[in-house]
Amino acid sequence: MSYNLASKPFEERQAIEQEKARHFENWKANIGKAKADAARLIAEKPRRKGKWAEWVRAELEQMAPAEYANMVRSEVNKLMAAAK
Repeated sequence: MSYNLASKPFEERQAIEQEKARHFENWKANIGKAKADAARLIAEKPRRKGKWAEWVRAELEQMAPAEYANMVRSEVNKLMAAAK
């Protein structure tokens, strides 16, 4: 299934573009903090050993808003993949 914005009414396209812009601004404003939080979570891995993944899940659940928690989760995943 293709998703062609050109087939949408102008108002709907505009709303979609505004939402994308909002997400981008949120990302720009928070990516540095998200990377720092991800690094903090990764740094705890040697100390927490087998309980680390459970602890990270709990930490992420406490983060708000959910968009920010998802950013941190993504950065943790990137750091974990890079470490392999």
